[in-house]
Amino acid sequence: MSNAPSPIAKVNVEAQPKSKPAVVHYPFWFGGSAASMAAVVTHPLDLIKVRLQTRLPDAPKSTLGTAAYVYRNQGITGLYAGLSAALLRQMTYSTVRFGVYEDLKERFAPQPTPDNPKPKHSLLNLVLMSSAAGFLGGIAGNPADVLNVRMQSDASKPPEVRRNYKHALDGLVRMIREEGFASIFRGVEANSTRALLMTASQLASYDVFKQVCLRDLGMSDNFLTHFTASLAAGFVATTLCSPVDVIKTRVMSAGGKSSILQLLSEASRKEGPLWIFRGWVPSFIRLGPQTICTMVFFEQHKKLYRSWKGIEDQPLT
Repeated sequence: MSNAPSPIAKVNVEAQPKSKPAVVHYPFWFGGSAASMAAVVTHPLDLIKVRLQTRLPDAPKSTLGTAAYVYRNQGITGLYAGLSAALLRQMTYSTVRFGVYEDLKERFAPQPTPDNPKPKHSLLNLVLMSSAAGFLGGIAGNPADVLNVRMQSDASKPPEVRRNYKHALDGLVRMIREEGFASIFRGVEANSTRALLMTASQLASYDVFKQVCLRDLGMSDNFLTHFTASLAAGFVATTLCSPVDVIKTRVMSAGGKSSILQLLSEASRKEGPLWIFRGWVPSFIRLGPQTICTMVFFEQHKKLYRSWKGIEDQPLT
């Protein structure tokens, strides 16, 4: 008796639909790791931005002048003041915002249809998901952000009012002991708002620009595409976030208990309405490379993970 499969069985086997490729679930911490690597590269630019926003009256008023002033008075290590706080900030703030954003994109991915087998998220969905992720990230990263601003701006203050934190953990302990637990959430309203705008304008716009590069410009999913999309995203993020970033820096670096409205009123009276755009150029000079480095490192994290898991390389979304 023959063991060969019947023609009907053969037809049924061949008629079985091919399984869909498995969705790749990347580790939650990839965003924080990529952003921490980027912070090491761009920290001097971030420090210069903060010094410009909180400078003394007789301090240099240009980006190059501020960089030269810091280097002349503090050496190369002065350009990395507060690096421990910056890394702590990225490990909290960016881990949460990237992790939540990527998770939401997977959970609410649009369903494929016969007419559109590979649907993309709409701009509105990307903005809403990234806004929620950014808001949560801003709250999670606020303590480290306060420390980061204080440690970077400390040298620009008169010696008698400097805090002289040794490192991020020393600053965190001293803040809670000397100013109370609520001090680590000083400026959380401005910071969470800024984080919401930053994530929405940076991550959502990156995904949109990347889709344009791949779909409309015929570019491949490679470094050039990642560079182009992240550079454009950095420009959008700087323009939308600069005013909130300046306000956040002023609030966090203030030593007294002045409210946000009091600080805004005083700054507008003394410096004019354009003070909220102070440091836009150094902000872009810092945020452009920071966005590029973060997204390139993030894409490489994903690529290495797929290679390690033996997953076929595919366009990222």
